[in-house]
Amino acid sequence: MTRLIQISDLHFGPPYVEKVGRLIPGLLDQLEPDGIIISGDFTQNCREEEFQSARDFLDRLPEVPTIKIPGNHDVPKYYDILGRLNHPYDLYRKYISEDLDVALNLDGLKIVGLNSTKPLQTIKNGRISREQLRFAADQLETAAESDWRIVIAHHHFAPAPDYEGSDVMPKAKRALDEFNRLQVDLIMGGHLHRAYIGNSLDVYSGSPDLERGMIIVQCGTTTSRRGRAREREKNSFNVIDFDDHQVTITHWLYFDKWARFCQVSQYRFPKPALRTLDCQARTVEWDEVEVGSEREH
Repeated sequence: MTRLIQISDLHFGPPYVEKVGRLIPGLLDQLEPDGIIISGDFTQNCREEEFQSARDFLDRLPEVPTIKIPGNHDVPKYYDILGRLNHPYDLYRKYISEDLDVALNLDGLKIVGLNSTKPLQTIKNGRISREQLRFAADQLETAAESDWRIVIAHHHFAPAPDYEGSDVMPKAKRALDEFNRLQVDLIMGGHLHRAYIGNSLDVYSGSPDLERGMIIVQCGTTTSRRGRAREREKNSFNVIDFDDHQVTITHWLYFDKWARFCQVSQYRFPKPALRTLDCQARTVEWDEVEVGSEREH
């Protein structure tokens, strides 16, 4: 089994909740992840002191492979138009990571992280370019047939069920079609500030494969007061366990009453190529079924 832990939307700065943030490094260490995913928005206002605090936090996390991608709050805002135009990622690269589009191989997993922030095109909803789709294709085409194929972006490709603030990124369907062609199994993201775990077929059937779909795992805000909808002013993260045939996603939520994170729900999905949790499932031949037999119903 390979375990990922997904945290997101830390928002160091005014919304950051210190008492919650202090718990995360030790708790993640106890959960023994093989890798950590941080899906953007390390800071609130893209200020140097916020990035420094985020760096100090990262240095306290377990020493395991970590994928980090920027969020829309990690680039200068409209009030720093020159910074946004001329050097939007300077502070991110100084304190978080030099790389914006990244890839990671773990046991049984092929992970691609894409920078969905586009400072010159969009403030909020992000975008994935054709060049980034080619980057994803180049990375995923080296995956073994048995590998889980995972894509991460800060912005969401599908809306959460409540649709609160859930406008998806432009060209999201183009990206989903390409991920479907690349046989991506699971898409991860943040930005929404509440968890959403489901399937891409819930919102978009895709083309041409109408059965497979991709598992969607959205993370809430792990350490800020900016939770929305059912997680308003709440904090959460996801633990994701993979084996050869299925993935189990456990959602953790912070409770003020007990001053700790607790497991609140769990989801289990087959590897999309298998379609079923029963790995021994087989096609039933018609001659094995009593067609037209008299039975009580």
